[in-house]
Amino acid sequence: MDKSDSDIYVSIEQLRKLQYQAVGVNFTPRQAVNSVLNGRYSSKLRGRGLNFEELRHYRPGDDIRCMDWKVTKRTGKPHIKVYTEERERNVYLIVDQRAAMFFGSKGKMKSVICAELAALIGWRIVGAGDRIGALVFNDDSASVIPAKRGGQHLAQIFKSIVKQNHQLGASNNSTRASDSLNQSWHKTAQVCGHDSLIIYIGDGNGWNDKTTHLMKNIRRHNEVIACNIIDALEQKLPSMAQMVVSDGKLQIQFDALGKNQQQYQQQIESKLTLYAQTARKYRVPLLTINTIDPVSTQLINAFRRGGE
Repeated sequence: MDKSDSDIYVSIEQLRKLQYQAVGVNFTPRQAVNSVLNGRYSSKLRGRGLNFEELRHYRPGDDIRCMDWKVTKRTGKPHIKVYTEERERNVYLIVDQRAAMFFGSKGKMKSVICAELAALIGWRIVGAGDRIGALVFNDDSASVIPAKRGGQHLAQIFKSIVKQNHQLGASNNSTRASDSLNQSWHKTAQVCGHDSLIIYIGDGNGWNDKTTHLMKNIRRHNEVIACNIIDALEQKLPSMAQMVVSDGKLQIQFDALGKNQQQYQQQIESKLTLYAQTARKYRVPLLTINTIDPVSTQLINAFRRGGE
């Protein structure tokens, strides 16, 4: 395949250009206090902080040190000032570049969407002056980049992503999906420590009970976000008597109706259900990203919705 085609293989330059699109990405959407996305990069405190957030009516339990006595006297009703305290935290990206990601029926390959998504998030984190690290993995190995600040460090993460992305091809096999996925979460647990933000970017291929257990343990002391990359054809096979599938060199023909379609659809639905149930149970925002629409627009809209 043509590695100069940006829809099939990603490039360093392609990821660098996303810096300007990352401006609109916001990890602190205006959510209710009990929202899963609230406090992602800031925490609303009823006390002294750095930035004034809002003026509102006093509620039982509020810190009286935050009372605005002038407004209280003028209105005759108790008011307090709420501040936002900025908190620094490490961010770790888990970037999936396995063979199963080397697929795309329309638009771009899932592996390319994954890389672009990682770049957008990376630029946003670096722009905020925070530390970012990554674990970039394929079916056989994983590269761990420790969390540091700055654009030069982000460039090292890009190089690791591009390197593994360019190793993908039609001849790659994904025979140990659960093993590679679980190993990536296990290694993440070893490096992330406490109070970090972990963002998994992939399609969840191979997710099983062990993955859930690993993610749950990380979630006890960290925040976790999952970006689920999907392709329309993978989600639902077209109703055709015969379907021809090609990897660019070879092709096969198979029956897309009857038991084949039903079994495939059941497997897909089972995986998505497990993924969604796990996310809800452990309060992990699950952001769905497709291979067709611009990644930056999807990411901005996903955070506005607050995750699924």
